[in-house]
Amino acid sequence: MMKHFKVGDNNIACWVNPANFGAHAQSLVFLHGSGGNSGAWTEQYSVLHKAFNIAAVDLPGHGKSEGSGEKDILAYVLRLKEILEVLKLERPVLVGHSLGAAIALSFAVQYPRDVSGVVAAGGGLTMPVNPDILDGFAKQPDLILDLMCKFSIAKENRPKLFGPLRESLGQARVDVVAGDMLACSKFDLTGELENIRVPVLAVCGKEDKMTPPASSEKIAGSIAGAKCVLIEGAGHMAMLEKPEAFNDALKNFCVEIASA
Repeated sequence: MMKHFKVGDNNIACWVNPANFGAHAQSLVFLHGSGGNSGAWTEQYSVLHKAFNIAAVDLPGHGKSEGSGEKDILAYVLRLKEILEVLKLERPVLVGHSLGAAIALSFAVQYPRDVSGVVAAGGGLTMPVNPDILDGFAKQPDLILDLMCKFSIAKENRPKLFGPLRESLGQARVDVVAGDMLACSKFDLTGELENIRVPVLAVCGKEDKMTPPASSEKIAGSIAGAKCVLIEGAGHMAMLEKPEAFNDALKNFCVEIASA
């Protein structure tokens, strides 16, 4: 169910377990991508809430959350720190997609004792953005949003998912989406990898054109102990395109963390 939490001056919306929130042994905090909202994770929280404490966050300025978006990943890390302090979930696994993956990895650098692991979905150690896309938000925002949705979904999955994804992105203010993409374009974690001391799983669709599989493979190859799972028949939105495969990878990762 959607619930609002007072974080600083703003009400922050999260989807949380309809019952027994906080009662499970492991917690998952989901972080959406640029211009998105917690609905990106509906195929995860709808089935995983019976086994995990779930908090699928609408970042400030997104979805049903108050506030404004940020233009820098570290600024989002600070917002996430405030949110987690209010949620009071002990050492959750951060599950981030795209922008959310950058936030989750950066959070693990800054606050390694506050998390038990990171799942970076469709992420990278850097996340360059074509300058024409950044410029396009000021000139042809609808065209840019259309292109983002097109290239975020594998061709065979577009008939089912393009419309819902475009509608979701259209709910965010254009300046918020543009700020998110700018934050991604400046992101670079390559000089801080030794500071990540928690388990990391990189998950990517094999047909991801936004952050290609090589980006996830680089995460796994550059962070000690990190692993990579590539999902057949999925693009950038693997958690929606192939939810069963995504959920299996996520659950297996959590089992490994628990057994360790």
